[in-house]
Parts: sequence; C-alpha cells; structure tokens
Amino acid sequence: MSFSVAGKSVIVTGGANGVGLAIGRHLVDQGARVMFADMDDSRLCKELDEDAEHNDNIRYFAGDLREKLTINNLLSATIDAFERVDVLVNASRQLATSEPLDPDADMVSELLAQNLMPALRLTQRIAKRMIKQGKEQEEGCKGSIVNLSSIAARRSNPALLGYSVSCAALDQMTRSMAVSLAPKGIRINSVAFGSVMSASLQHALKENRAVREEIEDHTPLGRIASATEVAEAVQYLASEASSFVTGQILTIDGGRTLLDPVSAPAH
Repeated sequence: MSFSVAGKSVIVTGGANGVGLAIGRHLVDQGARVMFADMDDSRLCKELDEDAEHNDNIRYFAGDLREKLTINNLLSATIDAFERVDVLVNASRQLATSEPLDPDADMVSELLAQNLMPALRLTQRIAKRMIKQGKEQEEGCKGSIVNLSSIAARRSNPALLGYSVSCAALDQMTRSMAVSLAPKGIRINSVAFGSVMSASLQHALKENRAVREEIEDHTPLGRIASATEVAEAVQYLASEASSFVTGQILTIDGGRTLLDPVSAPAH
C-alpha cells in the first residue's frame, strides 16, 4: 500500500501555528492540497500569505469553528478551491489549567466546547460530503478523518482536568464515529501525542530549563518529539497504507505512557 497523499484535498484545523501548521505544511510537501483553517486570521496571513501566492495547493480560512455557519463556510471554501474533501485533520486544540474543586474554574465545559464539539460537528458535516463524493467511487476508502488527541486522556493530572476530559471524550468520539462511518467507507482515527517541540513548549523550556530534563526523564526514548513526527503519523492515517485501520488511537509519546507515574515500588 502507498503512503502517498499526493492530489488529496485536505482540511487541517488549528493550521495557523504549532503542530497543525506543521501537519499542513508536511502534507503540502507530500503533494496534497491543503486548506489551513484557524480562528487567528492575522497568524494565518503571516504564515501562509506568501506561500499561497506561489502554490495553488495552499489555501487558508479564518473563522470560529464553534459556530455552525463557520463550519458550512469552511466546507464551501474548500469545495470552491479543490472541488472535494478527501481528508479532515482536526488539529485545533486548546490547553488550559484547571482548578478541579472549583466549578467556575475546572475548565471542563470550556475545553469540551473548544476541543471536542468543533471536531464532532466538522466530522459530521465533512463525512456527509465524503459520502456524497463516494457514490462516484466503486471501491476503496471514501475518506479519512484524523483527530489530534493527547496522552492526557489516559493520565491523571488534576491540573489538566478539563483538558484530559476533552481529550478522553475526543478518543471515544473517534471510536464511536469509526463504527458509524465504516459502512460508508470512511475511516476515522486519532493521534495521541506526548511532548512535542511546538512553539508553546519551546517557550516553556526557555522559561524553565528543568522542564526539558523532567520530560526526558519520564520518556523512555529520552527526548521530545518533533512536530514532523506527528505529521508523518497523520500522513500514514490519511493514506492508503492504513486502509484497514479505523477507530484506533495511535500513540506518539516515546513510551511515556508505559511508565508507572508512581516512582516508589509498591508494597
């Protein structure tokens, strides 16, 4: 099977910076046509204006995907630009700390609204378009959807209560939608990653050098992942190489979730 995504039409949310931007750029480099979507209009322009002028495979769209109308407009813009949608990458995520015992500061509702609901509503809308397109195909995958999740869904960190709950919900949405969409020939999977060298993490490492040491000590492979490594995992799930893979949570964490968070031996 081929890992190629050449010629595929892709929507990447959270595409203005960090991992989302890296995924979009990587897929463009591999020959895909990519619509970068994000709320941050100025950042989209800064990152992509010049590239879009010289590359017809790059388009961008600014809007709040928590709004139904914005989702419809994003789909319309993508169809206008590329005529179809083959792959959706839900890479938009917000991380915020929580106060677990304070209902006004636990961040659960806010992060479900930001990290789960746009991915769910966009998946529902784009899947309908993929089904419509798929009627023209006799066989093969009609579309692939990839969600970006986190190992926080499986680890307990009270300070990340809202974020952890939203990621766990996203993983369960992935599994449930995979079963629903499988008869239609559409696959949906998640990439759950640990520490990735994003702009925000780079900033944190500059602020506190001990953070890098702590991450590396808790990662069996002893390093922080690059955004390209996540992008390559997304490419695999978007390509025909993963044609028999659906409903899976692909973990990219250097073995971090294999370690017992309790360092002392049990008695």
